[in-house]
Amino acid sequence: MTFIPQEIIRAKRDGATLSPDDIAAFVGGIGTGTVTEAQVAAFAMAVFFKGMTMDERVALTRAMTASGKSLAWSDLSLPGPVLDKHSTGGVGDAVSLMLAPLVAAAGGFVPMISGRGLGHTGGTLDKLESIPGYDATPDHDRFRRTVRDVGCAIIGQTADLAPADKVIYGVRDVTATVESIPLITASILSKKLAAGLDALVMDVKTGSGAFMPDFERSAELARSIATVATGAGLPTIALVTPMDQPLAPAAGNALEVRVAIDHLTGGLSVSRLHGVTMALAAEMLVLGGLAPDLDAALGKLERVRDNGRAAEIFQRMVSALGGPSDLVEHPDKHLPRAPLVRPVPAPAAGTVLAIDTRAVGMAVVALGGGRTRSADPVDHAVGLTDLVALGDRLEAGQPLALVHGRDDAAIAAASAMLAEAVTLGEGGAAIGALVQARITG
Repeated sequence: MTFIPQEIIRAKRDGATLSPDDIAAFVGGIGTGTVTEAQVAAFAMAVFFKGMTMDERVALTRAMTASGKSLAWSDLSLPGPVLDKHSTGGVGDAVSLMLAPLVAAAGGFVPMISGRGLGHTGGTLDKLESIPGYDATPDHDRFRRTVRDVGCAIIGQTADLAPADKVIYGVRDVTATVESIPLITASILSKKLAAGLDALVMDVKTGSGAFMPDFERSAELARSIATVATGAGLPTIALVTPMDQPLAPAAGNALEVRVAIDHLTGGLSVSRLHGVTMALAAEMLVLGGLAPDLDAALGKLERVRDNGRAAEIFQRMVSALGGPSDLVEHPDKHLPRAPLVRPVPAPAAGTVLAIDTRAVGMAVVALGGGRTRSADPVDHAVGLTDLVALGDRLEAGQPLALVHGRDDAAIAAASAMLAEAVTLGEGGAAIGALVQARITG
């Protein structure tokens, strides 16, 4: 039967359920040029309004995965499972930098393909590129060799993994269809399926700094990802975790790398950052068969952190991908630092009752530490440290944070945004659980 793209668009526009063959033909046509960008836009809008069944989402994910190459690890005879974690993004979210070496130290192999920051959210790739010499886009052989020899490698998406996703995402970004849960699900999972994983743990954020601030929408996305991934053959568990305050007491690329190093070496332990990292990593170990239950997994992770094994693996990953061989031992020797550091004084005494976490992220963007367009350059040195947390008690004039910037004007703008973002008052702050929902496939 002749493939006619507009008939598939028409069917979805009218609320019909598409067959796997129809979906595969449409996605395949993106690569061959028989489906135009205008037709992709129309399809995305039809899905946005009419949705997709779980079976349609599985078919879309599989078709997008099949649009490019897939990684395979069996030829390397790895002595452990291939595991990964993905986050919907947030502020001060340095989890990936610590989680990958922790899981590797516990026996997993983690080929983590991460993204750059956009809008108020920080990107793991931008953080790693603050390390001098670190190659975030190595060739295929170097990537596989690093995973085999070290246990983990964190890099950026290669052009040959799920290339249809790049086209569809680019169209969604300019047609106001980014928030479609079926399209988000397929976008995330097509790349993860192409990575050749044995299991995946998903971190879906909720709260003022999340991509989807509303808990119900966050939980809906988590259910979609866990169900579709498992249906597509990738065992997945999704956790919904809070982003109602920055996860770390720092936000900004090099500053978050320093937090991660301090955490791995035992020099710093922030309960919320530690708790979310360990919860996600423990799920990975259980899914991968490296621990019989979550308690055993947590014990194993604590041991590899306390004995220095995870920090050693982080250093080996950095070295294998071109970074300095003594980064963990001497981070200040290598990580860029902003020339100016200024405190943001609290305007009055009170308890931190709420934090507009998105506004905190935008303060980092105002300093040059994030981007509003994908092509924007990033200043890796700037950002915020010593950020207050929910429930902290401050006196008037005590700092809400320290601002690291290049010039007084940028620091003044970021300081004003931060002061607006923090609500001080009397009484207790509402602090939710570190894991607000756990959703299986």
